[in-house]
Amino acid sequence: MNKKITRMRLGEGLDQDKTDWEKIANLTDEEIDAQIAANPDAAPAIDWDEVNFIKVSPKKAISIRLDKDVIDFFKGQGKGYQSRINDVLRSFMEHETSK
Repeated sequence: MNKKITRMRLGEGLDQDKTDWEKIANLTDEEIDAQIAANPDAAPAIDWDEVNFIKVSPKKAISIRLDKDVIDFFKGQGKGYQSRINDVLRSFMEHETSK
């Protein structure tokens, strides 16, 4: 196996910018759009006119007693466990009110 490893110190090589900034500055919007469209890694454009924003009601701090295993389960899922508990309660509430 032929591996080429280049070791550099932090900050080394930063002066080796090979970007043609003048060429980039002179690109038209159409040329930029064409390059983005040709790039398979480019994220799709978002049409903000078609986005549905959901108004989230403000949260209210309360004190609630939950079983230890319930808390451990939700905390074990990672950050945002309180939001996940809220989502479960909201799902139940919406199910019950849709009857």
